[in-house]
Amino acid sequence: MSIAIKAENISKAYQIGEFSTGTLTRDIERWWALLRGKEDPFLRIGETNDRSSKGGSDIVWSLKDINFDIQQGDAVGIIGRNGAGKSTLLKILSRVTTPTTGSVKVKGRIASLLEVGTGFHPELTGRENIFLNGAILGMRKHEIKKHFDAIVDFAGVERYVDTPVKRYSSGMYVRLAFAVAAHLESEILIVDEVLAVGDAEFQKKCLGKMGDVSQNEGRTVLFVSHNMGAVNQLCKKGILLKNGQLAFSDTAEKTVREYLRSEVGNGMISSKSIVGTFTDKITFKRVSINGILDSQPSVKPSEKVDIKIEGTCFKSMDAFRVNLSLYKDGIRIFTAHDTHSPYSIETGEFQKHIIIPEYLLRPGEYLISIGGHCAGYENSSMDWIFASEVFSFNIIEEWSPNNDFNGAGLINLPLI
Repeated sequence: MSIAIKAENISKAYQIGEFSTGTLTRDIERWWALLRGKEDPFLRIGETNDRSSKGGSDIVWSLKDINFDIQQGDAVGIIGRNGAGKSTLLKILSRVTTPTTGSVKVKGRIASLLEVGTGFHPELTGRENIFLNGAILGMRKHEIKKHFDAIVDFAGVERYVDTPVKRYSSGMYVRLAFAVAAHLESEILIVDEVLAVGDAEFQKKCLGKMGDVSQNEGRTVLFVSHNMGAVNQLCKKGILLKNGQLAFSDTAEKTVREYLRSEVGNGMISSKSIVGTFTDKITFKRVSINGILDSQPSVKPSEKVDIKIEGTCFKSMDAFRVNLSLYKDGIRIFTAHDTHSPYSIETGEFQKHIIIPEYLLRPGEYLISIGGHCAGYENSSMDWIFASEVFSFNIIEEWSPNNDFNGAGLINLPLI
């Protein structure tokens, strides 16, 4: 299989504040270096794009030394915190902007959807913008005509197709823009987080179309999203960016786990605290879900989810409780604790069970992080420990005439 996109040492620097260096002498020095093909002397003081801390330089690397290959037909999810460099990377791959250093080699035509209304002229109608976008992508008029009806039908804007798009809502904008990008005959489809503007039904429709484009049509898809469930559903491979650098790259499932494990987001613990504060007293060794280790078990809604935690205690403790945090699509749903008494734990091997009752969880993929704490909540200096892994399981679809556990919402509550 041939390489569709090859990125070699991509870096992108931006200057904060004033666009000039501040003096005519420095501007001339910078211009003279670039004229001779030398490195910009002011990029040497560039700093990593960490927004949480104040830097000492006005040059910031939005991306720094990014390298990867994407094979033709791959569906790749690009994830990371806000400001990690995801959108900048897509703009470089789409040739909207150029990298400061490095190069990108692309095989085939690119259709990209980066921002609401990108490539649309507000004074033109939906019909005219479809032909305009097709022309920008290098399509001939007869090729665009061939897909015109399918584009309008997918977008659901038939009534307004001859209305200027400046009168469209943001949702209608996205529907039409995505339909154009997905249906026209480009080899590479790049989609940023703009799908979040659409409603839930349209998002599901878009994910289905992107899956069809990748799996059945053999086109390459790059997808940026903060919806980890969507990334797992659509993509086979993942790229994790952190502060403008490539932090991790593997299968989509492993990349999502690494992101949720290491990032602070939606209540997820930080990588700084994962090692815990009293690992000299206790350590976690194994976590199994319904007796299954090192895989992603599938559980019916009518079954309990039995999470077994095994570990070793090095120093006995009078009070110790294991806790479990459950996540879906990056959202913490709840935290549960081991309620079995006594809470004292003796030196040696131990095991704890936390059981999630049947019919509580709706279908989908769930992630869990395991932790534990010593002493009571009234103790402000309470010690903590966390497992260094994030574990997962699936609740599969199951129909029952007595339980609406496939409905809307995050969990089922047996209210009386």
